[in-house]
Amino acid sequence: MRMEMTFQLFMLAIALVLILEGVGPLLFPNKWRRYLSELSNQNQQVLRRMGGALVTAGVVILIIFS
Repeated sequence: MRMEMTFQLFMLAIALVLILEGVGPLLFPNKWRRYLSELSNQNQQVLRRMGGALVTAGVVILIIFS
């Protein structure tokens, strides 16, 4: 039962990520394209900092709600 609950929770988390990632291109395709273009022009250090901030925020949220 524990394994099923964990897998179900994992799949729900994946579904939520997919929904949230899809909202931007679905509702604002032109703005989304410009955003990705600007993002691709950033230097590597800026992208690493952004990625690190997102991972840190995710870990903090997991710790708080676990």
